[in-house]
Amino acid sequence: MVGKLLLRGMLVGIVAGLLSFGFAKVFGEPSVDRAIAFEAQMEAAKGEAPEEELVSREVQAGPGLLVGTVIFGAAIGGLFSLVFAYAYGRVGALGPRGTAALVALTGFAAVILVPFIKYPANPPSVGHPETIGQRTALYFIMMAISVIAMFNAVVVARKLTHRWGLWNGAIFAGLAYVVLIGVVQLILPSINEVPENFSAILLWQFRLSALGTHAVLWASLGLLFGYLTERSFAAKHQTGHFALKR
Repeated sequence: MVGKLLLRGMLVGIVAGLLSFGFAKVFGEPSVDRAIAFEAQMEAAKGEAPEEELVSREVQAGPGLLVGTVIFGAAIGGLFSLVFAYAYGRVGALGPRGTAALVALTGFAAVILVPFIKYPANPPSVGHPETIGQRTALYFIMMAISVIAMFNAVVVARKLTHRWGLWNGAIFAGLAYVVLIGVVQLILPSINEVPENFSAILLWQFRLSALGTHAVLWASLGLLFGYLTERSFAAKHQTGHFALKR
């Protein structure tokens, strides 16, 4: 059963990747083009020759973006299905759709939203090349801490539910997660390398579209995977051949 869930998750992830590609193409790529144009203007003002493109902009914004989002979607979909298999039946009587929605919501918050708040995505021309290693390391440190803290919060909420009830246990665990993440974000160094004359509107539009692309991916995963899994489980219940091996 877990193998079938894994395959379903990867296939749903491909569909979610296609949807996120469409969102990024419509809402994200225009701001990327404007950021590249700003970078070219800055280089021209300094008398610097533009860097030679290893991959053309058309390929980056078309096939490159498509392949990247689809592969990423398939990978996240596979991991999503494994987390669903672990969580199903362990987080209350939510059913397949409710469990998938919960996994999608907590996954998006832990993997995307929390690291994004501390280290948001930057368009071209923002960020110094010599700090890219440091910025990448700090981002993944923040992500790892967020994922571990979220997992522990779910475990704590599950244990407290037996004592305090579902709502009280979930609220306490959620507050503990928020406090811990707040402390970690205060401790980790901040990085601000946005040029003074860079458009604040353009920066906002790029970051909003980047976050929206991930939101489309995770929302599509949760909704579609939950719907298909609920139908599959219902069919197996009717035939009497349902079993989710753990």
